[in-house]
Amino acid sequence: MKYETEKILKELYSYLDTADYIRADDIPNIDLYMDQVTTFMESHLSSTKRHADDKIMTKTMINNYAKNDLLPPPEKKKYNKEHMMLLIFIYYLKNILSISDIDKLLKPLRDEYFGGKKSGVSIEDIYTATFTEAKKMYPRYKKEIDNYIRMSEDFSKNLSSETDYLDFFSLICLLSADVYVKKQLIERLIDMMPDS
Repeated sequence: MKYETEKILKELYSYLDTADYIRADDIPNIDLYMDQVTTFMESHLSSTKRHADDKIMTKTMINNYAKNDLLPPPEKKKYNKEHMMLLIFIYYLKNILSISDIDKLLKPLRDEYFGGKKSGVSIEDIYTATFTEAKKMYPRYKKEIDNYIRMSEDFSKNLSSETDYLDFFSLICLLSADVYVKKQLIERLIDMMPDS
């Protein structure tokens, strides 16, 4: 492969090694006003930005989430820790799912768990378990990247090509195919969810 496989792997591995999530303990236990919410999200999720001027979450977005019942309305214009956890779920999900799918997925959390409605399991418990398990998958992603690099090398060999563009093109297409199939599976699972 013409492009520097080791350099690409090193950069992708480095991203996976440093990628993290907001731990429940990092979320303030005090209620926050809108400006505090956006500042918190911006400071804690800035490493997920693709471009420096990208916005993590704006006031308009948060207001729309509350207006459309994706997020319970704030109490006296303040958002509590559970609001913050739901906003973080929304932040990650909005990149791959439609708003209606996110609504269907989060509706039971809002209706049955928000505000301690169900005893025994809290939104914080669900949040912590979800992100703890997701973080455990990162080593598997490294193996998948290795496989895609090898497949990408085969692609170039089959075309008798040694151009950087085709190397990147094949790698990106392979990763995209993986994401596409996983997105289809997620949507099918959401469609199978019982209506609340």
